[in-house]
Amino acid sequence: MIGLEDAFVRCRGRLRGLAYRMLGSQADAEDILQDAYIRVKQADRTDIRNIEAFLFTTVTRLCLDQLKSARRRREVYVGPWLPEPVIDTESLSPETAAEVADDLSFALLMTLQKMSAPERAVFLLHDVFDTPFAQIAETLGKSEAACRQLASRARKAVNGARPARPASPEAHKALLTNFAEAVATGDQSRLEAMLTADVVAYSDGGGVKIAALRPIVGADKVARFFIGLVRKADKLGTAAEFSLSTINGAPGFLINVDGALDHTMSIDVDGDRIAAFYMVRNPEKLGAVGAALRRDGL
Repeated sequence: MIGLEDAFVRCRGRLRGLAYRMLGSQADAEDILQDAYIRVKQADRTDIRNIEAFLFTTVTRLCLDQLKSARRRREVYVGPWLPEPVIDTESLSPETAAEVADDLSFALLMTLQKMSAPERAVFLLHDVFDTPFAQIAETLGKSEAACRQLASRARKAVNGARPARPASPEAHKALLTNFAEAVATGDQSRLEAMLTADVVAYSDGGGVKIAALRPIVGADKVARFFIGLVRKADKLGTAAEFSLSTINGAPGFLINVDGALDHTMSIDVDGDRIAAFYMVRNPEKLGAVGAALRRDGL
C-alpha cells in the first residue's frame, strides 16, 4: 500500500485545488495543506481504510474550520471581498472531466462564497472532485440524503450564475482589448456600448489600497468610473500599462503602475458585452501572481 506521505504528494495538486475553491485564497490553501500534512504524519494508520478519502476528509474539515474564522474577518473587511487571482491554474487541477472542474472564474468563486460552508463542500467534493456521496456524508457528519439536497441547491446557484451566452476565449480577449482602447481614449459612448445594462464592477483594495467601497452597477456609472480613473492618473502623471494574461483560466489584465504590479482585472462576458469586472488591488492577494511572474521572468 502506498504510504500516507507519498499519497499526500501525489494528491497535493487536487488537495490544493479543493482548498483554494473552498477558501478563495492560495495563501490560505497552502496553510491548510501544511496543517493537513502535519496531521497525516501524526495519523494512526491502522484506522485508515482509504488513504485518498482520508486526505480529502482532512483537508475539507480543516477548510470548514478556517471558514468559521474567515466569516468573522470578512464582517469587518473594507469594501468588496474578491478571491485571490491565480495565474497557474494547472496546479489546482482536479483531474476530472466535469465541465465545472476547469471553471475557476471569479463568478463561480464568488457564487461559492455566498453558499453555506456545507453546501460549498458538498458541491466541490461531488461535482468537481467526483467524491461519492457516502464518503461526503461521513466527512461532514450528515446523511447521504442531506448531502444530495445540499448539492442540488448549490448546483442551481452555480447554474444560475453562469452567463446565458458564454464567449469564446478569442471574443473574450477582443473585448478586453477594445475596453482598454475605449478607456484610454475617454470615449464613454463606445465604452458603454461594450457593457451590459446591469454591468457591475467590483474593486478589492482590502482597506490597504484605494478602491470603490461598494460595487458599481450600471453601464453609465461603470463607464464614468473607468474614465475617471484614467483622467485622475493623467493628472497625477502616473503611467498605467495593461498586459494581457490568463487569470483564473480566462483572459484578463495585469495592470502595472509606474512599472509595478498594481492590480489584476478579470471580466465576465455575456454574449458580446462585458457583464462584470473584478479588480484585485489588495497587495496581500497579489503575492502569488507576482511570484509567478518573477519565476517566468516577466
